[in-house]
Amino acid sequence: MTTPATLSYAIELDRQDTLAHFRERFVIDDPDLIYMDGNSLGRLPRATEQLATELVRQQWGARLIRGWGESWFSAPERIGAKIAQLIGAEPDEVIMTDSTSVALFKLIVAALRAQQGRNRILSDDMNFPSDLYIIQGIIELLDKGHRLEVVPSPDGIHGPAAEIRAHLDEQTALLTLSHAAFKSGYVYAMKEMTEAAHAVGALVLWDLSHAVGAMPIQVREANVDLAVGCTYKYLNGGPGSPAFLYIRRDLQERLNNPITGWMGQRNLFDFSLDYQPAEGIRHFITSSPPIISLSLVEPGVDLLLEAGMEKLRAKSLQQSAYLLELWRQELEPLGFSLKSPLDEKYRGSHISLGHPEALRIDQALIHEFNVIPDFRAPDNIRLGLTPLYTSFRDIYHTVMRLKQIVVEKVYENYSLEAPIIT
Repeated sequence: MTTPATLSYAIELDRQDTLAHFRERFVIDDPDLIYMDGNSLGRLPRATEQLATELVRQQWGARLIRGWGESWFSAPERIGAKIAQLIGAEPDEVIMTDSTSVALFKLIVAALRAQQGRNRILSDDMNFPSDLYIIQGIIELLDKGHRLEVVPSPDGIHGPAAEIRAHLDEQTALLTLSHAAFKSGYVYAMKEMTEAAHAVGALVLWDLSHAVGAMPIQVREANVDLAVGCTYKYLNGGPGSPAFLYIRRDLQERLNNPITGWMGQRNLFDFSLDYQPAEGIRHFITSSPPIISLSLVEPGVDLLLEAGMEKLRAKSLQQSAYLLELWRQELEPLGFSLKSPLDEKYRGSHISLGHPEALRIDQALIHEFNVIPDFRAPDNIRLGLTPLYTSFRDIYHTVMRLKQIVVEKVYENYSLEAPIIT
C-alpha cells in the first residue's frame, strides 16, 4: 500500500504516536519552525532551563563551595551511570569527562601504550574527520612507528565492514570507528566488528556520538573495550556539553590516563607530590569538571530513560520509513538521491539526501522556508529524526518544502559559496 503524501495522514500518525507528549517537555520558542537538526544539536529540555537557574542561583550563589560536597564532586559518576543505561554498560564503566576529542585522545593513547609491539591503527573514511585528526596528532606525538590506515567505503554510504575485517592482522593495535557514520547514518554491526578485531588481539574503540540516545546500544553484550560519545546531539545536553567515556571494567586498571591530574588522584586532599591514580574509571578524569555544563546534561538523559530506548528506536524507524516513502514519491523524481542505507538495520536516526544543488537548497530551507536541516559536503542534506520531539508533520512539511524549492527553482536565489557554518 502506498503511503498517502497528505498532511491529514501525517496528522493521523502524530495522533497515534505514544511518545508525542514528550515534545511538550522541550522549549519550542517558534512553533512554526521545523527543526531537523537534532542530530547535530538537540533542543533545550524545559527541565534543563529550570536546572540552569537553580545551579547558578542556589547551588553556586547560595551554597558556594559547599556544592562540591553536596553534588558536584559525584556528578561525573552519577550522570555517567545514567548514560551507562543507554549504552548497555555497567554503572561504573561510564564517566563524564572532557570534550569528545580530549576523551578520544586519552583512550587512544592509553590503548596504544597497552598494545606494545603493535603499530597499526585501523579506521575508515566514514569516521568523523576530527577522530582521524586526533590519531594523526597522536602518531606524531608518540613517535613510536605507529601508522594509521583508513579503509575507504565502497559507495560513500555503507561502511567497509568486509574490507576492514580483511585488513585486521596481528600488527593491528586498535580499530576505531564511528558506530553511526556522521554523513550517511550507516550503523556498523558492533558485536561482529568487535569480535573480528579481538580475534587478532586488537582493541576496539567506538565513537557513539551519532548513535547514543538515538538507538539502543549494547557495549557489554558486544564485549566492547572502549567508547566515547558527545552529549549535545540526541542527549540534548547543550552546545559544548562535555563528553563521556566508557572503559570495560577489566581494562580500567590496565589502561593509564595519559593526562594525569588532580581530579584523577587517589587521595585528592593529602596533596602528595607523587601521582597515584584513583581506583576504577575515575582516574581518567584530569581536571575540575565543568560543573554547570556537565550538570545540564542530566535532564536530557533522564528524558531518554523515561521514554525508553526501544520505544524511541521504534518511532525513529517508523519516521525514517515514512520519510523514505515521501522521498520516493515526491523527491526522487526531482533528482534527490538517497545517501543513507535503505536497510533499517544499518541506519541510524538521520537521513541524508543528495542533490547537485544541495548547498543552495539547504540555504533556501533555512532562510526562506523556516526549516533547519544541515549540509555536509559535497551534496548531503541531513535530516535528523529525533523521536522525543520530531513530529510526522515536521517530516511531511520538510519534504513538501524541499519539493517546492526545486520545482520553483528558489535555490537559484542563493549563493554557491558555502557559509562558515553549514
